[in-house]
Amino acid sequence: MYELKYLSNYSAQITDKVRSLIESGQLGEVIQKKYPIIQHDIASDKALYDYTIGIKNEYLKKTRPISKVVYDDKISVINHSLGLHTHVSRIQGKKLKSKNEIRIASIFKKAPIEFLKMIVVHELAHLKEKDHDKSFYSLCEHMEPSYHQLEFDLRLYLTHLDLNGAYDR
Repeated sequence: MYELKYLSNYSAQITDKVRSLIESGQLGEVIQKKYPIIQHDIASDKALYDYTIGIKNEYLKKTRPISKVVYDDKISVINHSLGLHTHVSRIQGKKLKSKNEIRIASIFKKAPIEFLKMIVVHELAHLKEKDHDKSFYSLCEHMEPSYHQLEFDLRLYLTHLDLNGAYDR
């Protein structure tokens, strides 16, 4: 029996339905029907930066600027995550300079655009809210009303990729 590591915190009722889809070979079809795999054009770091800044400027105008947004090939292997928000502080002369950086797992270059947006929204929310608490998730839902459904569907997508050996963490 396959371990549903991306769905470990979900109820037995939900995981049983997912197992049924896996056993019948329909998980990929369900995902593809809901999110037709069409290559989006946000494949470069510059395009990702522009996309992220566009969302930031729409919802988080008053937050500190972001200095860097990049795809990172190593992010899921090292950190067991899909995106990272870092706050980097450096001493320059007598001043302490701080910069916000966002790194997104490279898997999102070829994932449905909805999943990329969900991860970007998640990392942007960390500009205002550091912890994964109620206010954090409220902010995520403000920027992307389907946030929780997209997060679940992304977990299904990762499970599908894992089953087919297409997602090498």
